[in-house]
Amino acid sequence: MTVTPGTLVLAGTPIGEIADAPPRLAEELAGADVVAAEDTRRLRRLTQALGVTPKGRVVSYFEGNESARTPELVEELLGGARVLLVTDAGMPSVSDPGYRLVAAAVERDVPITAVPGPSAVLTALALSGLPVDRFCFEGFLPRKAGERLTRLREVAEERRTMVYFEAPHRLDDTLAAMASVFGEERRAAVCRELTKTYEEVRRGTLGELAAWAAEGVRGEITVVVEGAPDKGPEEIGPEELVRRVRVREEAGERRKEAIAAVAVEAGLPKRVVFDAVVAAKTK
Repeated sequence: MTVTPGTLVLAGTPIGEIADAPPRLAEELAGADVVAAEDTRRLRRLTQALGVTPKGRVVSYFEGNESARTPELVEELLGGARVLLVTDAGMPSVSDPGYRLVAAAVERDVPITAVPGPSAVLTALALSGLPVDRFCFEGFLPRKAGERLTRLREVAEERRTMVYFEAPHRLDDTLAAMASVFGEERRAAVCRELTKTYEEVRRGTLGELAAWAAEGVRGEITVVVEGAPDKGPEEIGPEELVRRVRVREEAGERRKEAIAAVAVEAGLPKRVVFDAVVAAKTK
């Protein structure tokens, strides 16, 4: 007898305000055969707030057990179960558990659907006051300073608006690194505690925001950064060329390689960049 596969449901959960929960979330929580939650304690608080009692089995599904639990959930799906996946806040798979299960379900031709819900990425973009016609999500930056600089250098010329998640205790270092790589005058917005009681959106240049964050910041953080300006070769002055070379040197490149790379990205002869670096040393 052939068993028809069940359905994997990815459900967005509130990022702060419980009232933002979509009506379908309560329906799916009540009716799913299995509810896989990033934190079962937070799930309990959510279901109590929504007045829902899950009829199905509740299991944990987080970074530490994602690899081991994914095959179990796929077997449930192949057996005909409706499996609901929820994370602590926002949409599963977006800097949260979920990707492995979705990929495994796709591989086994299991139907997948979603209950759209609140998103810190889109909410921060909308509130930032920065261009939103084109954007990219970069998630969390590496914790180590050198790796963080390397990652930022990779997107230094990115034209699209960029969105990052960051821990509050690393925000000052991250903004300082961004100011170093992108330039202190690049516009950005720090969105804190979105939809919660102490929601705050701080807008300014990266230099201004780095100075503000140095005093200490608390809460859930989303950072939105303006994309690089569309500069022609004639618009890039000596100071900017020197800054780009220094950023590459700080990331571990030798000066000769850094100068050559900056010359290529700026569309200038290497001699022009070299002369700018030498002139800066003599000042």
